[in-house]
Amino acid sequence: MHRRWYYIIAAILLADVIGLAVWLNWRRDHRYDRQIKEAAVRYDVDPALVKAVVWQESRFQAEARGGAGEIGLMQIRDLASQEWAAAEKIPNFTHEHITDPGSNLLAGTWYLGKMLKRYRDTDDPVPFALADYNAGRTKVLDWLKGPGKTNSQVFLKNMDYPGTKKYIDLIVGQRQKFRRDFPRVVY
Repeated sequence: MHRRWYYIIAAILLADVIGLAVWLNWRRDHRYDRQIKEAAVRYDVDPALVKAVVWQESRFQAEARGGAGEIGLMQIRDLASQEWAAAEKIPNFTHEHITDPGSNLLAGTWYLGKMLKRYRDTDDPVPFALADYNAGRTKVLDWLKGPGKTNSQVFLKNMDYPGTKKYIDLIVGQRQKFRRDFPRVVY
């Protein structure tokens, strides 16, 4: 009889631990949704795409730092943050201001929007913009050959960075999952 109670108590404790883990995971994945949506609306970018970039770049860790000076949720480099601050006319701006999650999301979404506009004359600007965000403009110019200038499938075939291809695939997949987090936003 006593053994039965141990199993019942163990099952209850296990269910509580699993429930807590699920709740903590959900909270981590959704804690920036409001700020992501605000930035996305402000810069006319799909919030699910922004959230997918955040997921890929930092796994929602606002304090994340990259090896090349990238900071925060969207792993913003100094040049991109300075461009954003200049476009927004933010005085006395330094790259460290990007440690704030709200500023990071605004700067990163602005930059992503800039990349999407750069490739708006293609069949699908997303792979082009994500490649630019990840590998940089110089590499993207190498891959914009022949039909790859406007055809995303040819562009991806021209790409000689397997890591960037994987980066794009992961974000595109996550974007589909995150669309349910922003049901009222249509893109």
